[in-house]
Amino acid sequence: MRASVTNQRPTIFVVDDDSAVRDALKLLLRSVGQSVETYGAGSEFLEAYSEDRPGCLVLDIRMPGMSGLELQQKLNEKHSILPIIFITGHGDVPMAVEAMQAGAVDFIQKPFRDQDLIDRINQALEKDTSNRAALGERNDIRRRLETLTPREREVLDLVVHGKANKVIAGDLKLSQRTVEIHRARVMEKMQASSLAHLVRMVLEVGQV
Repeated sequence: MRASVTNQRPTIFVVDDDSAVRDALKLLLRSVGQSVETYGAGSEFLEAYSEDRPGCLVLDIRMPGMSGLELQQKLNEKHSILPIIFITGHGDVPMAVEAMQAGAVDFIQKPFRDQDLIDRINQALEKDTSNRAALGERNDIRRRLETLTPREREVLDLVVHGKANKVIAGDLKLSQRTVEIHRARVMEKMQASSLAHLVRMVLEVGQV
């Protein structure tokens, strides 16, 4: 999966087996300027959706065939970052709590006020934007790490663990000048403005 920040307009994906609900939500969301796609089954959505498309998913928790929870599980298996808002009936609250524990951002009970749903969707879209920005940054950091030579990676690992050039030179059986050259190349390739910046980037992608 590769997700990145683009200028692509976010889409509200609505998955509900009730066509009347789908039509009503499409009308509501388009009336406030949102881009909307509707699906009558989870399998239809999975076939059509690409993870690089920003937005959020408004998902009915109870559906014949693939339930909302099952669709959520399949998206989790794909490491999807798409925020999910579940639509639930009164008796579905325990299921909604389970969905939240599995990563859903919110759930809303029927019947709900239109504005309540719109507000929650806007919050989910903000979360999606921030998630994609963070993921895009992590992908950039990983790509920079891949440009390092094996020796530069060794130097990086020791620098991040707080070792001085003299100590690194002893550990790697190199001259201190050679370590300084490798360290300068690491800083350049990683586009790090300072040692603290370098450490933060490596921590960001869990490469320590």
